[in-house]
Amino acid sequence: MQNNTLPEFARWINPVLCALHELGGSARPREVVERVAQNEHVSDAALDQLNPAGGLRFPNQVHWARFYLADAGYIDRSKLGVWKLTDTGADLSALDGAALEALVREVQARSTVASKVAPAVSDTALDTSIEATETLAESDAGQSETLAPDQEDVDYRSKLSGILKSLAPAGFERLCQRLLREAGFEQVIVTGKSNDGGIDGHGVLVLNPFVSFRVLFQCKRYAGSVVPAQVRDFRGAMQGRADKGLILTTGTFTVEARREANRDGAPPIELVDGEKLIELFERLELGLKPMTTYEIDESFFSEYR
Repeated sequence: MQNNTLPEFARWINPVLCALHELGGSARPREVVERVAQNEHVSDAALDQLNPAGGLRFPNQVHWARFYLADAGYIDRSKLGVWKLTDTGADLSALDGAALEALVREVQARSTVASKVAPAVSDTALDTSIEATETLAESDAGQSETLAPDQEDVDYRSKLSGILKSLAPAGFERLCQRLLREAGFEQVIVTGKSNDGGIDGHGVLVLNPFVSFRVLFQCKRYAGSVVPAQVRDFRGAMQGRADKGLILTTGTFTVEARREANRDGAPPIELVDGEKLIELFERLELGLKPMTTYEIDESFFSEYR
C-alpha cells in the first residue's frame, strides 16, 4: 500500500523495477512507461492528463521514479537513453513499504545536502534537479511535479521545447521540412496551402533503390494534445494521395489519437510528439551542439572524508 506521506511518483517505483525485469533488464524510456501503464491498468484519462507545463503527467511521474532508483543505485545513469538495472537492481524484485520510504527520504536528504555544498553549479541541470527534488521533499503527496525525460538534460531540452513552441506556424513548418530532409526524406515541399485538410507538406522517403513512399505531413505547433478527430480529418485529407501520413507536434497525442493512427484497415499515420521531436533533434544534432560533461562519483571520495 502506498504511504500517503510520500510524493505521488513513489507509487511507480516498484512498477518501474517490475517493468525492467520483464523487459530483460533494460529498455528505452518509452517502453518502460508503456509497460508500467499496461501492468498497472492505468486508465486512458490518467494517461491523457497533462502537467501545468503541458507535458503528459503519467510519463513524468514514471521518470521521477526512475530518477530516484538511479540515485539509489538500482538503475544505472545511462548516457545513451536506455534504462538498465544495475547488479543491485537485478537482484531486487520489489521494495517493501519501509524500504520504499527509506529510499525516497535518503535521496531527498542527499539532494538537500548537495544543494548546500555546491552553490557554484546553480545554473546547471544538476541544480535544477536538486531544486526539483527539494520541492518534492516539502510537497504533499498529490502535488504535481515536472521532470524532463532525463533530468540531467533538463536545461537544453526545456529550452529547445520552448523555442519550438515560440516559432511562428510558417517557421515551424519550414523547420519540420529541414528535419525531414536531415532524416532522409527527399523532395520535401511545404505547401503552405489553407483549407487542405491540415496537410502542410509532402515528401518522399526512399528506403532503397527499389522502394519509396510518398508521405504527407502535418505540423502542429502548440502545447495541447492532438485528439482522434484531428487524426481522422488528416487521414481523410490524405486518402488516395500518399502511402503514409505523418503528424509532428510540439505537444502530445491522446491515447485515443494514437489508437486511431494505427487503426486496422486504415492508412497508417506516424505520430511524432514533443518528446520524440526533441529526440530527433538530438539524434541528428540539428540546432544542438554536443558537449562533454562529467558527473561526480561521490563513492570515490567517501574513503577520504
